[in-house]
Order: sequence, then structure tokens, then C-alpha cells
Amino acid sequence: EVQLVESGGGLVQAGGSLRLSCAASGFPFDVYTVAWFRQAPGKEREAISCIRNSDGSTVYGDSVKGRVTISSDYSKNTVYLEINSLSPEDTAVYYCAASSGDWDLSAWYIYWGLGTQVTVSA
Repeated sequence: EVQLVESGGGLVQAGGSLRLSCAASGFPFDVYTVAWFRQAPGKEREAISCIRNSDGSTVYGDSVKGRVTISSDYSKNTVYLEINSLSPEDTAVYYCAASSGDWDLSAWYIYWGLGTQVTVSA
């Protein structure tokens, strides 16, 4: 059974940082692309970043470029998303998603986690 479990969300002050984790199981981690998305209340889902575990290449969305780093720990089958210089506009539910193969942020991802809430206070 494929599982993606996000963690690391919470309440943080503006200007702070968070590291979100996406623990993956049930599929061959090193041949999947894993992506992070977020959705704020009343807004459309937004793609943040993805990592192609076959070669470690990464893609970043324009809205977060320069503030976000995505990485994979192949020993733990976990993808991390570090976000710096947080602002209230970053408040959202953050989801990780995965699909087999090498994809970018416009791909249709098959597997999704349940999300983790990030709330940034002013």
C-alpha cells in the first residue's frame, strides 16, 4: 500500500523557518518524483517544488524560488521541504504527492498525502 505521510507543520512566526517531511512507503522511492503542493483557504492548489529521485534533480515554483529547498533522504524514504523567511501568505495546508518516473510541477501526481497545516503569524 502506497503511503505518503506529511509532518512538521505548525504555528510559526513571520520570518521563521520550517522543515516539512514526507515519509513515503509502498513504492520504489528512488524511481519516483515527489512533489510538494500547498493550498490556502479559498485559493487554488499551488505547486511548490518537486524532486526526481532517479537523479536528484529539482524544480521550484516561481512563487517560492529562493526561499525553499527540497531534498531526499534515500535511507529513510523521506522528502524534506525547508521553507525560510515565512510570511502569513505561506499559511496553507502543505501536501506531498508522488508519481513513478521523472516529472515536473505540471504533472498529474497519482499518490497524495493528507497534508500538514502550516500557520504563519504576523
